[in-house]
Amino acid sequence: MFVASSPLTTRSGSRWFAFAFALVGTALGFLPVVNWVQTSYSAQWFATELSEWVSGSAIVIGVAVVLAILSRRIHGLWRDDAFGPLSSWSPHQDRMFGLAAAFASLVLYAIVATMVFSRVPISVDELVQLVQARIFATGRLWQPASAEPEFYSVLNMVDANGRYYSQFPPGGPAMLAIGVLLRAPWLVGPVCGAVSVAAFWAYVRVVEPRRQVAVGALLLFAFAPFAAFMSGSHMNHVPTLMWLLIGMAAMARVMTSPKPAPGYALVNGLALGCAATIRPVDALAFALPAGVWYLVNSLGDRARWRDAIASAAGVAIPLCAMMWVNTQTTGRPLLFGYQVLWGHSHDLGFHRAPWGVAHTPGRGLALVNLYFLRLQTYLYESPIPSLVPFLGALYLTRRVDRFDRYLLACGVLLLGLYFAYWHDGFLFGPRFVFPLLPLLTLWTARFPALVRERIGSGIGYRTTCYGIAVGGVMAVLVSIPVRVREYAHSFVPMRLDYLAAARRAHVDNALIFVRESWGTQLMARMWSLGVPRSETELLYGKVDACLLEQRLTALETAGTRDTVALAVLLPLLADSARTVKSPFSLDVTERYLPGTAYTPTCVQRLAEDRIGFTLLAPLLAVDWGTNVYARDMHQRNLALVRQYPNRPLYLLRPPTNATGALPQLYPLRRDSLQVAWGMTE
Repeated sequence: MFVASSPLTTRSGSRWFAFAFALVGTALGFLPVVNWVQTSYSAQWFATELSEWVSGSAIVIGVAVVLAILSRRIHGLWRDDAFGPLSSWSPHQDRMFGLAAAFASLVLYAIVATMVFSRVPISVDELVQLVQARIFATGRLWQPASAEPEFYSVLNMVDANGRYYSQFPPGGPAMLAIGVLLRAPWLVGPVCGAVSVAAFWAYVRVVEPRRQVAVGALLLFAFAPFAAFMSGSHMNHVPTLMWLLIGMAAMARVMTSPKPAPGYALVNGLALGCAATIRPVDALAFALPAGVWYLVNSLGDRARWRDAIASAAGVAIPLCAMMWVNTQTTGRPLLFGYQVLWGHSHDLGFHRAPWGVAHTPGRGLALVNLYFLRLQTYLYESPIPSLVPFLGALYLTRRVDRFDRYLLACGVLLLGLYFAYWHDGFLFGPRFVFPLLPLLTLWTARFPALVRERIGSGIGYRTTCYGIAVGGVMAVLVSIPVRVREYAHSFVPMRLDYLAAARRAHVDNALIFVRESWGTQLMARMWSLGVPRSETELLYGKVDACLLEQRLTALETAGTRDTVALAVLLPLLADSARTVKSPFSLDVTERYLPGTAYTPTCVQRLAEDRIGFTLLAPLLAVDWGTNVYARDMHQRNLALVRQYPNRPLYLLRPPTNATGALPQLYPLRRDSLQVAWGMTE
C-alpha cells in the first residue's frame, strides 16, 4: 500500500550515486562526444537536433510561463489539490487502475502492431526469430539443413552440421512460438508490453511512497512512444523487459518483507532466468546487483539464506533449459548460435568485430553517447529533450533508498556491458537501452514533486507542471504522428505479401525461384562455400562485386571450399581502400573498383538488378503450401530442378524496380533453361 504522506526526501542513503549518474547522463545526453572520438560513427545531425531542442524548449517554456502567470488570475487553470483524490484510493482501486492501464496499453500496442508495422516482422532480427518460433511450434528445436544452403540461407540463420536454426538464444523464439500456435505471433509483443505495464505497477506500488508520482510513472511507462513502438514490434527486447519487471516486482516484496519470502525470491529468480534465455546481457545487468543484495542480506541474517537459495534455484531452472537447447543445436551448453556463425568476434570485449572493424573503448563510448542522444528524441518525442526531467530529478533528490540504488546499479551495468559491445543497437530508438525504461520513467515522474519540495508551489513549480503538459500535447499532436508516418512507410519490402502472386495465378506444386539482388547472391554463394559469416561480410563490403563473381565461379568450378576457399578470396582485399559504392547497381551495398572491366555475366547481373529484385527472407516465416520457394542462383538452379523434376518452374520478381512493387510470377520454360544453363538430361 502507498504511504501518501511520506516525503521523497525521507529516503535513507547518500545521493552521490544519483548525482554521479546525472553528471554522466548530462555529458552523454547533451554533448556530441561521438563527433570528437575517432571512430566510424558520427552524429552529423547533432547541430540540427540542438537547434530543434532550443526552439522547442523555448516554445514549451514560453507557453508554460504564460499559463503559470494566468493561473494566478484565472481560477479554472490551476488546482492545488487536483490529484488529491488519488490519496484516497483503496488497495482494490490500485489494482483496478493497474489492470485498466495494462488493458489500455494492450489496445494501443495492438493498434501500433497493426497500423504501423502491418503485423509482420520488419527487421531481419525479428524475422529469423519468427522462423525459429515456427520451428519450435512444430515440436522441433531445429530443422534439417538443405544440402544446397545457397538457396535458403539468410543472415542470422545458422545452417551448420546439418542443422538449421536461429542464431539467437531460444527464449525469444519460444515466446513467439506461443503466438504461432495461436495463429497470432504479432500479438506477443503487445501482450508482453501490457504485462510489463502491470508488473511495473506492482513494482512502483512498493517502491514509490507517493501515489501521484507512481501514477505518473505508470502512465509514462505505458504510453511513452519508445515503449509503444517497441511493444508493437516482434523485437525480443519487449519480452525481456517483461521478465525483468516481473523479477523486480517480486524482489521488491522480498526486500520489504520483515521475514524470509522464498516464494517471491523464487519468482524473482525464475523471471531473471527467463530474461537470460532471451537477452543474456540484459539479464546479467539486473541479476548481478540482485545477487549481491541477496548475499549481503544473507550474511546479516541466516534466515535470509532461504531467499538467496530460492532465487538461485529460480535462475537455474530456465538457464538449464536454455543450455539443453544449446546442446541440441550448437552441440555445447554455453555455445550460442551467434558464436557458431560469427565466432568469438561476436562476444563482448574490445577486439575485432564481425564486420572487421576493431571495437575499441573510444568506439564503445561513441555508441553509448549515441544511445543517450537518441533517447532525447525517441523516449517521449517531446520538443524538450526527453532526459531533462529525468536528469533534473537525479540532481534535485537529496537521498536515494535501496530500491533506487538497485535500479541505478542495473542501469550502470547495462550501459557498461553495451559499452563493451560492438554493435549499434538502433531500431525504433536506442533499443539496447530499452531496459532503462523503468528507471527513466520513474525518475521523470518524480521531477515535479522534487521541484515543489525544493522551491515550493509557486510560479516555478506551476511552470514545471505546465511545461510537462505542453510538451506532452505537442508530442501527441506533432512529433508522434510524424514518427508514425515514418515507421509505417519504412521497410516496405518486408511487408509485402509474397504468396499473393501464386494465389492469384492458382499456382500449386511449383518450384519458384526468388530473384534477389546480385549482392545477396554473392553472399549466399560465399556461405555455401563455407566462408564464415564475418569474413563474408568483410569481403562483400570491401571487394568489387564483379571480381567476387569471377573468383567465386572459379572456386565453385574447382570444388574448393572452407579454409582453402577463404585463402583464395582474402587477397581480393588488397584493393579494398580503393573501392567505392557501385555507380551501376540499385543495390547500394555493392562495391566497385574503379577501372575494373566487367564481364558479360557481371553486366547481365547488373541489368537484372535494374529490372527489379525482391527478398527471400520474408518467405521463410510463412507457410508455402504446396509450392517450394528458393533463391534464384541462375545456373546453380540446376540442382533444385533435378531435385523437383516434375514441378512447373517460375521466377518471382517485381515487374519494376520501384520500391514496394508487388512481386509477380513469370513462367520459366524448362527447355529454354536447359539451353541457357548448358543442361544435359
